[in-house]
Amino acid sequence: MRYLLAIIFFFAIAEANAQVKLLSLSQLEQRVARGKDTTYVVNFWATWCGPCVEELPNFEKLQQQNQGKPLKVLLVSLDFKSKLQKEVVPFVLKNKIKSEVYVINEPDQQQFIEKVDPKWSGAIPATLFINTKRQLRTFYEKEFTYQELTKTLANLK
Repeated sequence: MRYLLAIIFFFAIAEANAQVKLLSLSQLEQRVARGKDTTYVVNFWATWCGPCVEELPNFEKLQQQNQGKPLKVLLVSLDFKSKLQKEVVPFVLKNKIKSEVYVINEPDQQQFIEKVDPKWSGAIPATLFINTKRQLRTFYEKEFTYQELTKTLANLK
């Protein structure tokens, strides 16, 4: 039994490692550009940010409720990339996060923040809504409830 649990745990860790990847801003932009008709909801968060952690289930629910639709939730952690294995992967496992999770991989955090949105102070949580085909790019520096997420998406259409 102990052996079986060890194998299950190993595969769970391997799956979370595969799910959580490093991502640069240019890679994020390329990712979004490929989804021509897709609306991307990019949430910027961190494992140490209480309001971020509190709102993550709302983004998970949004992704689950929109399966098969042209909507994709991307969770971009602002944890240091050195925390990927020790903090972010265990967090993803513990919280059973199914959305795509990335850890930002940028040498200059301030430059990254300014490129995401010039008005962004750098505070989190923050969320970016993007649809390339519709030339939509809306940024919010706030915490979202599920109802606010769905209302914001409805207003973007």
